[in-house]
Amino acid sequence: MSRPTVFITGAAAGIGRATALLFAEHGYDVGAYDIDEVGLTRLAGDITGAGGTVRTGVLDVTDNTHWAERLAEFGADAGRLDILINNAGILRAGPFESIELAAHHAIIEVNIGGVINGTHAAFRLLRDTPGAQVVNLCSASAIYGQPELATYGATKSAVKSLTEALDLEWEQHDIRVIAVWPMFVATTMVDGLETASTKSLGVRLTAQDVATGIWDVTRKRGRLPKVHYEIGAQAKVLAAAAKYAPNWAVRTVNKYFSAS
Repeated sequence: MSRPTVFITGAAAGIGRATALLFAEHGYDVGAYDIDEVGLTRLAGDITGAGGTVRTGVLDVTDNTHWAERLAEFGADAGRLDILINNAGILRAGPFESIELAAHHAIIEVNIGGVINGTHAAFRLLRDTPGAQVVNLCSASAIYGQPELATYGATKSAVKSLTEALDLEWEQHDIRVIAVWPMFVATTMVDGLETASTKSLGVRLTAQDVATGIWDVTRKRGRLPKVHYEIGAQAKVLAAAAKYAPNWAVRTVNKYFSAS
């Protein structure tokens, strides 16, 4: 049998890089894709230096031609796609009206458009690989809309809904679709990020924490399907509160943490 494979977007740094290294360590053939060629070169050196196998390529997740080319190369090489990890994302923080409209649209195009583009393009490879999985990076900011992260949180809410729908639709094809939900993670994405929520809650997760969480949840296939997996204690507490508390209470808690 061929080795299991994983295709990761946004793999040059942060969560994507940590996830690529971890899956390579566990014997996966890794496809690592990003717009950062220098970061990909460093990642490839680290993986091959440790005896792993990796293919890299430039991928702008908003570009359907890029998706078609990278997946065709990956499929020709590996012949299968066990796990697609839609990790690529961007973030801008601040009062909604102070962020230029073009930036709002860029967040939408990358964070939800990129997930739709890639998942759609990868369908045939996933369908033809028994037990395939799609992992979408969601965010605890989607549990309840966060001031100063309005559009970012909205895209992650859209990822949540897409994940739920596709998990139901693609069950017939033996494709599992799940979402992981970290709180703020210490990566370059949050460098210089100063919102009321980050000041209240802190940045307590590392990229390695999230990578380990992704590895763990892709090992789990229980009798009762589960779609959403919170990463870290804070995200688990907030998700439980949002699930069981009345809406006014959830709003009050979020207002407190965001000091709005």
